[in-house]
Amino acid sequence: MLLALLASVVFLGPRLVDGLQAGGGSLLGLAECTVDTSEGEVGLNRDEAQLATTAMALLARGMDAPDTSTIDEAVLQRLAEGPPEDAGPSLSCRGSAASDLPEQQLTVTGLTPRAEQLRVAMLEVFGDQSLGGFAPGGVGQGHGADSTHYDGRAIDVFFRPVTEENRREGWILAHWLVAHAEKFDIQYVIFDDRFWSAHLARGGWHDYDAPDPSNEILRHLDHVHVDVLGGGTG
Repeated sequence: MLLALLASVVFLGPRLVDGLQAGGGSLLGLAECTVDTSEGEVGLNRDEAQLATTAMALLARGMDAPDTSTIDEAVLQRLAEGPPEDAGPSLSCRGSAASDLPEQQLTVTGLTPRAEQLRVAMLEVFGDQSLGGFAPGGVGQGHGADSTHYDGRAIDVFFRPVTEENRREGWILAHWLVAHAEKFDIQYVIFDDRFWSAHLARGGWHDYDAPDPSNEILRHLDHVHVDVLGGGTG
Protein backbone atom coordinates (compact mmCIF):
# COMPACT_ATOMS: atom_id res chain seq x y z
CA MET A 1 0.00 0.00 0.00
CA LEU A 2 2.77 2.46 0.96
CA LEU A 3 4.74 1.68 -2.19
CA ALA A 4 1.63 2.20 -4.27
CA LEU A 5 0.97 5.57 -2.61
CA LEU A 6 4.55 6.71 -3.16
CA ALA A 7 4.34 5.62 -6.75
CA SER A 8 1.16 7.64 -7.24
CA VAL A 9 2.84 10.73 -5.75
CA VAL A 10 5.75 10.38 -8.14
CA PHE A 11 3.39 9.80 -11.05
CA LEU A 12 1.07 12.72 -10.29
CA GLY A 13 3.94 15.06 -9.40
CA PRO A 14 3.01 18.74 -9.43
CA ARG A 15 -0.69 18.00 -9.98
CA LEU A 16 -0.95 16.40 -6.55
CA VAL A 17 1.14 19.10 -4.93
CA ASP A 18 -1.10 21.78 -6.46
CA GLY A 19 -4.06 20.14 -4.75
CA LEU A 20 -2.42 20.39 -1.33
CA GLN A 21 -1.86 24.14 -1.26
CA ALA A 22 -1.21 25.67 2.20
CA GLY A 23 -4.06 26.04 4.70
CA GLY A 24 -2.82 23.58 7.29
CA GLY A 25 -1.80 21.07 4.65
CA SER A 26 -5.36 19.88 3.96
CA LEU A 27 -6.70 19.01 0.54
CA LEU A 28 -7.77 22.19 -1.23
CA GLY A 29 -11.26 20.81 -1.81
CA LEU A 30 -11.67 20.41 1.95
CA ALA A 31 -10.31 23.84 2.89
CA GLU A 32 -12.62 26.08 4.93
CA CYS A 33 -11.53 29.12 2.92
CA THR A 34 -9.75 29.70 -0.38
CA VAL A 35 -7.90 32.61 -1.95
CA ASP A 36 -7.34 33.05 -5.68
CA THR A 37 -3.72 34.13 -6.10
CA SER A 38 -1.31 34.69 -8.97
CA GLU A 39 0.03 31.21 -8.23
CA GLY A 40 -3.36 29.49 -8.16
CA GLU A 41 -5.99 28.82 -5.52
CA VAL A 42 -4.66 28.48 -1.97
CA GLY A 43 -6.57 26.88 0.89
CA LEU A 44 -6.76 28.35 4.41
CA ASN A 45 -8.49 27.35 7.60
CA ARG A 46 -10.77 29.95 9.21
CA ASP A 47 -8.17 31.06 11.74
CA GLU A 48 -5.68 31.72 8.94
CA ALA A 49 -8.31 33.57 6.91
CA GLN A 50 -9.22 35.74 9.89
CA LEU A 51 -5.56 36.47 10.63
CA ALA A 52 -4.74 37.35 7.03
CA THR A 53 -7.78 39.57 6.41
CA THR A 54 -7.35 41.39 9.72
CA ALA A 55 -3.66 42.02 9.06
CA MET A 56 -4.33 43.38 5.58
CA ALA A 57 -7.09 45.66 6.88
CA LEU A 58 -4.83 47.08 9.59
CA LEU A 59 -1.89 47.54 7.22
CA ALA A 60 -4.15 49.40 4.79
CA ARG A 61 -4.74 51.91 7.61
CA GLY A 62 -1.02 52.15 8.43
CA MET A 63 -1.55 50.30 11.71
CA ASP A 64 0.53 47.58 13.34
CA ALA A 65 -0.61 44.16 12.18
CA PRO A 66 -0.34 40.67 13.71
CA ASP A 67 2.39 38.28 12.58
CA THR A 68 1.46 36.63 9.28
CA SER A 69 4.73 34.78 8.65
CA THR A 70 2.85 31.46 8.51
CA ILE A 71 0.60 32.66 5.67
CA ASP A 72 1.55 32.20 2.01
CA GLU A 73 2.97 35.48 0.69
CA ALA A 74 0.89 35.16 -2.47
CA VAL A 75 -2.25 35.09 -0.31
CA LEU A 76 -1.25 38.25 1.54
CA GLN A 77 -0.40 40.08 -1.66
CA ARG A 78 -3.72 39.21 -3.29
CA LEU A 79 -5.74 40.19 -0.21
CA ALA A 80 -3.88 43.49 0.00
CA GLU A 81 -3.98 44.40 -3.69
CA GLY A 82 -6.91 42.46 -5.12
CA PRO A 83 -7.02 40.95 -8.61
CA PRO A 84 -4.71 42.81 -11.01
CA GLU A 85 -7.24 43.23 -13.82
CA ASP A 86 -10.04 44.82 -11.77
CA ALA A 87 -11.45 45.05 -8.26
CA GLY A 88 -13.28 41.89 -7.27
CA PRO A 89 -13.49 38.94 -4.89
CA SER A 90 -10.40 36.90 -4.05
CA LEU A 91 -11.32 35.13 -0.80
CA SER A 92 -14.30 32.96 0.02
CA CYS A 93 -15.19 30.62 2.88
CA ARG A 94 -17.65 27.79 3.22
CA GLY A 95 -21.05 28.77 4.56
CA SER A 96 -22.11 27.77 8.05
CA ALA A 97 -25.32 29.07 9.65
CA ALA A 98 -26.01 28.30 13.32
CA SER A 99 -29.54 26.98 13.85
CA ASP A 100 -29.83 27.41 17.62
CA LEU A 101 -29.50 31.18 18.04
CA PRO A 102 -32.05 33.07 20.14
CA GLU A 103 -34.10 35.81 18.52
CA GLN A 104 -32.96 39.29 19.57
CA GLN A 105 -34.57 42.71 19.93
CA LEU A 106 -33.13 46.11 19.04
CA THR A 107 -30.62 47.80 21.33
CA VAL A 108 -30.42 51.58 21.78
CA THR A 109 -28.31 51.82 18.61
CA GLY A 110 -31.10 50.36 16.50
CA LEU A 111 -29.16 47.14 15.99
CA THR A 112 -29.63 43.74 17.58
CA PRO A 113 -26.87 42.64 19.98
CA ARG A 114 -25.35 40.41 17.29
CA ALA A 115 -25.27 43.22 14.74
CA GLU A 116 -23.96 45.66 17.36
CA GLN A 117 -21.16 43.25 18.25
CA LEU A 118 -20.21 43.14 14.57
CA ARG A 119 -20.29 46.94 14.30
CA VAL A 120 -17.90 47.26 17.25
CA ALA A 121 -15.58 44.61 15.79
CA MET A 122 -15.45 46.46 12.46
CA LEU A 123 -14.68 49.71 14.29
CA GLU A 124 -11.75 48.07 16.08
CA VAL A 125 -10.20 46.83 12.83
CA PHE A 126 -11.27 49.42 10.23
CA GLY A 127 -11.65 52.53 12.36
CA ASP A 128 -14.39 55.07 11.65
CA GLN A 129 -16.50 54.08 8.66
CA SER A 130 -19.38 55.64 6.76
CA LEU A 131 -22.26 53.53 8.06
CA GLY A 132 -25.98 53.45 7.30
CA GLY A 133 -29.04 51.26 7.23
CA PHE A 134 -29.82 51.56 10.93
CA ALA A 135 -30.75 54.24 13.45
CA PRO A 136 -31.74 54.52 17.12
CA GLY A 137 -35.28 53.21 17.39
CA GLY A 138 -34.92 51.27 14.17
CA VAL A 139 -35.69 52.07 10.53
CA GLY A 140 -38.98 51.39 8.78
CA GLN A 141 -38.45 52.59 5.22
CA GLY A 142 -35.87 53.10 2.51
CA HIS A 143 -35.16 49.43 1.90
CA GLY A 144 -36.81 46.54 0.09
CA ALA A 145 -39.69 44.54 1.48
CA ASP A 146 -38.72 42.14 4.28
CA SER A 147 -35.29 43.81 4.52
CA THR A 148 -33.13 42.75 7.45
CA HIS A 149 -32.50 46.47 8.01
CA TYR A 150 -36.00 46.70 9.50
CA ASP A 151 -35.07 44.04 12.07
CA GLY A 152 -31.90 45.86 13.10
CA ARG A 153 -29.79 43.03 11.71
CA ALA A 154 -28.10 44.81 8.81
CA ILE A 155 -25.38 47.41 8.35
CA ASP A 156 -24.35 49.23 5.17
CA VAL A 157 -20.74 50.41 4.89
CA PHE A 158 -20.31 53.03 2.18
CA PHE A 159 -17.39 53.46 -0.21
CA ARG A 160 -18.28 56.51 -2.28
CA PRO A 161 -17.94 57.52 -5.03
CA VAL A 162 -17.87 54.31 -7.06
CA THR A 163 -14.25 54.09 -8.22
CA GLU A 164 -11.88 51.19 -8.68
CA GLU A 165 -9.89 52.33 -5.63
CA ASN A 166 -12.99 52.46 -3.44
CA ARG A 167 -14.19 49.12 -4.76
CA ARG A 168 -10.84 47.57 -3.82
CA GLU A 169 -11.19 49.02 -0.32
CA GLY A 170 -14.69 47.60 -0.16
CA TRP A 171 -13.42 44.15 -1.03
CA ILE A 172 -10.92 44.28 1.85
CA LEU A 173 -13.90 44.69 4.17
CA ALA A 174 -16.00 42.10 2.34
CA HIS A 175 -13.22 39.52 2.63
CA TRP A 176 -12.82 40.26 6.34
CA LEU A 177 -16.55 39.80 6.88
CA VAL A 178 -16.63 36.45 5.11
CA ALA A 179 -13.57 35.22 7.01
CA HIS A 180 -15.31 36.18 10.29
CA ALA A 181 -18.81 35.12 9.26
CA GLU A 182 -18.96 32.07 11.51
CA LYS A 183 -17.58 34.02 14.49
CA PHE A 184 -20.15 36.83 14.22
CA ASP A 185 -23.10 34.81 12.85
CA ILE A 186 -23.07 36.74 9.58
CA GLN A 187 -25.76 35.67 7.15
CA TYR A 188 -25.16 37.67 3.95
CA VAL A 189 -22.44 39.89 2.53
CA ILE A 190 -23.41 41.80 -0.63
CA PHE A 191 -21.08 44.03 -2.63
CA ASP A 192 -20.20 45.01 -6.17
CA ASP A 193 -22.82 42.82 -7.93
CA ARG A 194 -21.84 39.77 -5.82
CA PHE A 195 -23.15 38.08 -2.71
CA TRP A 196 -21.91 35.49 -0.22
CA SER A 197 -24.32 33.46 1.90
CA ALA A 198 -23.85 31.50 5.11
CA HIS A 199 -26.67 29.25 3.90
CA LEU A 200 -24.58 27.95 0.99
CA ALA A 201 -22.25 25.32 2.43
CA ARG A 202 -19.99 25.38 -0.63
CA GLY A 203 -19.37 29.09 -0.14
CA GLY A 204 -18.27 31.19 -3.08
CA TRP A 205 -19.31 34.56 -4.43
CA HIS A 206 -22.39 34.57 -6.63
CA ASP A 207 -23.98 37.05 -9.03
CA TYR A 208 -26.39 39.42 -7.30
CA ASP A 209 -29.49 40.27 -9.31
CA ALA A 210 -30.46 43.83 -8.39
CA PRO A 211 -34.10 44.85 -8.92
CA ASP A 212 -32.86 47.79 -11.02
CA PRO A 213 -29.57 47.06 -12.86
CA SER A 214 -29.12 50.78 -13.60
CA ASN A 215 -29.10 51.73 -9.91
CA GLU A 216 -25.64 51.75 -8.29
CA ILE A 217 -27.11 51.60 -4.79
CA LEU A 218 -29.38 48.63 -5.48
CA ARG A 219 -26.45 46.85 -7.12
CA HIS A 220 -24.43 47.52 -3.95
CA LEU A 221 -21.64 49.13 -5.95
CA ASP A 222 -21.21 51.96 -3.44
CA HIS A 223 -21.60 50.00 -0.23
CA VAL A 224 -21.01 46.67 1.45
CA HIS A 225 -24.19 45.23 2.96
CA VAL A 226 -23.78 42.79 5.82
CA ASP A 227 -26.47 41.23 7.96
CA VAL A 228 -26.48 38.74 10.81
CA LEU A 229 -28.67 35.74 11.48
CA GLY A 230 -31.98 36.48 13.13
CA GLY A 231 -32.21 33.50 15.42
CA GLY A 232 -35.45 31.88 16.49
CA THR A 233 -37.48 31.29 13.35
CA GLY A 234 -35.85 34.26 11.56
